[in-house]
Amino acid sequence: MVSAIGVSRLDLLKTLGDNTRYAIYLELARASGPRTTAEIAETLQLHSNTVRPHLERMRDVGLIDVEVSARGEVGRPQHRYSLAPDAPSLGLEPPTMPLLARMVLSMARRAGADALDAESVGVDEGRRRAAPFHRAPSSLEALVTDLDRLGFDPVVSEGDDDDTAVVAFANCPFDEMAAEQPDLVCGLHRGLVAGFVERMGDAEVAEFCTLVHRTPCRVSVCSR
Repeated sequence: MVSAIGVSRLDLLKTLGDNTRYAIYLELARASGPRTTAEIAETLQLHSNTVRPHLERMRDVGLIDVEVSARGEVGRPQHRYSLAPDAPSLGLEPPTMPLLARMVLSMARRAGADALDAESVGVDEGRRRAAPFHRAPSSLEALVTDLDRLGFDPVVSEGDDDDTAVVAFANCPFDEMAAEQPDLVCGLHRGLVAGFVERMGDAEVAEFCTLVHRTPCRVSVCSR
């Protein structure tokens, strides 16, 4: 199976340059679960035979995953499509997500959660997010890919030695919440990166600087 990790961002964007494929991608990004070809076709008011080759093209470049379940209505295995774990989000997250994030942060603060609690939660999520990247050439490449997908616009530069790379976050998708609750939000981000790198296994976080320390925020990753 092809992964979006091994495909250039230009190729991914070219694939989505087709209006029908972009519409399919948008539909899958907003869907609450995997969708069949017939469901996608019905939503977009297209014939299934029109949708099917576009799904295959998107699968070929690693944008979507397919799961084969029990037989469908016509006696054939039913294919259900969803976005691949490492596919770019393109800012298509539901508008309810920022609302949910603010409420969860407020709840965490009321419950007395601190930066260490947030970091622990972030580590668990980072490990989970790293799982699909097990075939990536390096932790650094996988981390940059994931941070880019999350909207941090990572910029990589050399560190103080040959074994260290510095990843600066040119953008923070959580900047407003980070400004209000830096301990919790930056703690989550720090844990997310640490857990991700730990799961990959060939590097470690040498330093993590938040908005409290510098602008832009950044992380130094040292290879083992």
